[in-house]
Amino acid sequence: MKTIYKPLLFFQKHGYYVCQRIADRLGIRAKVVRTSFMYLTFVTVGFGFALYLFLAFWMRIKDLVYTKRSSVFDL
Repeated sequence: MKTIYKPLLFFQKHGYYVCQRIADRLGIRAKVVRTSFMYLTFVTVGFGFALYLFLAFWMRIKDLVYTKRSSVFDL
């Protein structure tokens, strides 16, 4: 069990140290940097999904408006 926690603790210690160094450089608390990274992750994932839905909706509307006619006599 100890061999499982050793790498986990190593990555937690050094991973959080990155946020700590960024916070020290900006002069803010590390907690603010960590929560900002989490919020930005949710925003970027949500933006991609919203863009996908918008494009799907737009393509559906475009297909309804611009129908391809097979011949001149379909008018």
